[in-house]
Amino acid sequence: MKPDYKNWMPKGMIYAFLFAFLGCAAALAVFSLALTEGTLKTILTVAFAVLTLLFCILTKWSILMYRAFDYNGKRQMAKQIIEGTAAYVNLPDGGKCLDVGCGSGALTIAVAKRNPKAEVIGVDRWGKEYASFSKTLCENNAKAEGVTHVYFSQGDATKLRFQDETFDAVCSNYVYHNIPGDRQAYLLETLRTLKKGGTFAIHDIMSRTKYGDMQAFVQKLKKMGYEKVELIDTTNGMFMKKWEATWMALSGSAILTGIK
Repeated sequence: MKPDYKNWMPKGMIYAFLFAFLGCAAALAVFSLALTEGTLKTILTVAFAVLTLLFCILTKWSILMYRAFDYNGKRQMAKQIIEGTAAYVNLPDGGKCLDVGCGSGALTIAVAKRNPKAEVIGVDRWGKEYASFSKTLCENNAKAEGVTHVYFSQGDATKLRFQDETFDAVCSNYVYHNIPGDRQAYLLETLRTLKKGGTFAIHDIMSRTKYGDMQAFVQKLKKMGYEKVELIDTTNGMFMKKWEATWMALSGSAILTGIK
């Protein structure tokens, strides 16, 4: 039995772009051949030509994204990101870690494999956007990896059910940018559950447009008493190159790490 961590680019999105491309191309052909010359034909032809080109580009982009993230593919960017983020999480024997937005369980399991004497809990809402991700999938992946000290449950990243200072470490990967609202507030909600002296490693697209001024946030955490807070750019060759981050719409990806 092999683990199945799925793909961060849902197949449903690829098919949606493909069907939209084919539909627009068909409409373009119909309007070009069926309508007589005139203003209406010109407008419809131009409109559907633009839409056809747009959805063609989106289809190709989504396929390339799928190939890049494929755990079993040539690039294996997802695996590199997961293992690279997990490397920042060090737990004491008997310690506990929380993975927020665990998806298919990849980061939860990677942290557990690096910390065999600790307990790792993964939470996710498993929404419709990623319908192939589920608690059962996470548990099956843990079983396939031979990891027994992991637990999965449904949870909301914006309002975690755990009490303050519950965990020795908290981590997350590419989660908060998907949630509308104040992403810095979501980070603080996650860090609320971290024990004094605990470590954190949160990887996301922390661009200014999504998160605001993250350098100011780093200083804010330091003023709150957090130690060794660092924002590490992961698009400088660490997980991907700058050009990859640009075409994959991942510019601004970084790990926020440190000690509470």
